[in-house]
Amino acid sequence: MYVTEVVRPYANGKSSRCILLRESYRENGKVKNRTLANLSALPVAAIGAIKQVLRQPPQSRASPSVQAAPSAVESAVAPVVVIEQGLSIGAVATVYQVAQKLGIAQVLGRSRQGKLALWQVIARVIQPGSCLASVRLAREHAGCDVLRLRDGFCEDDLYANLAWLSARQLSLEKALFRRHSRTRVTELFLYDVTSSYLEGSHNALGAYGYNRDKKRGKPQIVVGLLTDAEGEPLSVEVFQGNTQDIRTLTAQVRKLADAFGCQRITLVGDRGMIKQLGIAALHAEQFYFISAITKAQIETLLKQELFPMTLFDQSLGEVVLEPDADQTGADGRALRYILKRNPVRAQELADSRQGKKAALEQRLAEHNQKLARSSRAQVAVARRTLLSEIAKLKLKGWLTVRKRRGQRQFYLVEDPAALAAQSKLDGCYVIRTDVPAATADAQTVHDRYRDLANVEQGFRTCKTVHLEMRPWFVTCEASTRGHALVVMLAYKIVRYLAQCWKSFDLEVVEALEALKQITLASVQVVGYPAYQSVPTPRPELRQLLNAAQIILPQTLPHLETCVVTRKNLSESRK
Repeated sequence: MYVTEVVRPYANGKSSRCILLRESYRENGKVKNRTLANLSALPVAAIGAIKQVLRQPPQSRASPSVQAAPSAVESAVAPVVVIEQGLSIGAVATVYQVAQKLGIAQVLGRSRQGKLALWQVIARVIQPGSCLASVRLAREHAGCDVLRLRDGFCEDDLYANLAWLSARQLSLEKALFRRHSRTRVTELFLYDVTSSYLEGSHNALGAYGYNRDKKRGKPQIVVGLLTDAEGEPLSVEVFQGNTQDIRTLTAQVRKLADAFGCQRITLVGDRGMIKQLGIAALHAEQFYFISAITKAQIETLLKQELFPMTLFDQSLGEVVLEPDADQTGADGRALRYILKRNPVRAQELADSRQGKKAALEQRLAEHNQKLARSSRAQVAVARRTLLSEIAKLKLKGWLTVRKRRGQRQFYLVEDPAALAAQSKLDGCYVIRTDVPAATADAQTVHDRYRDLANVEQGFRTCKTVHLEMRPWFVTCEASTRGHALVVMLAYKIVRYLAQCWKSFDLEVVEALEALKQITLASVQVVGYPAYQSVPTPRPELRQLLNAAQIILPQTLPHLETCVVTRKNLSESRK
């Protein structure tokens, strides 16, 4: 470190003079300098004392073995500058700058509510939790200093901010979609729904319905996610827990047509999503769809001889059936069916059947041993138990049990014809679309349907992997919708960081944990306002920052924003 004097002349002949405490360091073999403090306001004697101390060798300044009494110079300098470790800055600054790159910070705005909303998004990325957890996180990370949030807040402010977000959700999503449309033309959208169960029973949108989490007896919320073809989230919608999938689709179609102003759209949805009602809503807006049909529908088409079973086995299992004149949509559009057999999936199903058969054989052997050992064991009871096992394992039809004549023993009977009938459609699926062949060939339609995996990946990240949408720490409808929007915005940031750090052997959560180690250095000059300096990160952390194109600030103002949990508020603030 050293003290330097900087003089800046102006055009009017005047000049400004400032005395700076600076530090030299090396980066990539080059010598660079950074400012640690502005000493211009200190007395001349204090500045001279600091210069004398810095001229001494580092050993004589920092050696703990020196037992001599402090010199006059050291006594003068000791109370002048105090440097302490401050709050964590690395993860907060990284997520904040990504939010700026993606336009999230600009769309939320610079008002107090906008900054609180942005902090909730940042906190969701860094460490998911309740609003109370976000308040506690603000006491450990320099979020208020980075966001220039001067007014304090508690969890009540954050809960109210969720309602503020909910009221502005449509305008926020429209603004983000406009920014998204500037860089790429979006005509194909992916849409899927999931359910998220509730631990409590007082959520305004909670209801009993088809629970995808397999949590019986728990109310749930239905969440719909709309993305582009690459999986970039564009809109999230929360529905009553008993809302059918097809009912959620019509709301998204209206949003695309009315709010986003889309003219030509192809919507990709799962087989349970786009049915006749959804197709009618899409056709009403002159939109197209790509979906799949169920196994029962495939069997119906086979019985009607609209296509032979042999089509699934041609050309390495990938065959396209061109439109027939009889297959038309509700408004006269031709429907195209694209057939494919996935041999990997077919083998998985075959292995699963054989595994279940082996488990049933083991259970049968156990019952036979029990019947042989004990005369009190009942044959009828053993038979009912084995038949129940067959039904539970979904092996009924091609496997059954029979009793050996004159013995208290059972054996399995397999029906090869029934097994062939059950397994004939293993790995087979049929994609249905009304997109003209001139617009998209069969391979393109097939690939776009497989892109639905991008939405499923988004649900995994939002629900369990990183962002933890549940548990829902809210009860009213506005807060529930605001919470879902916060999670969606956080997912946009996580996707961006995952792309930036894909070459590193780190998950996004692990990289952020490493960046949390970068903390501020709080510099206090006695009698003057304190400020905060950002130290130079170590090389491995600099690599993470450079990969995401993050530039940490050199200094930050020390705002000392009052962030406190509700139970610790003073009576005057309550």
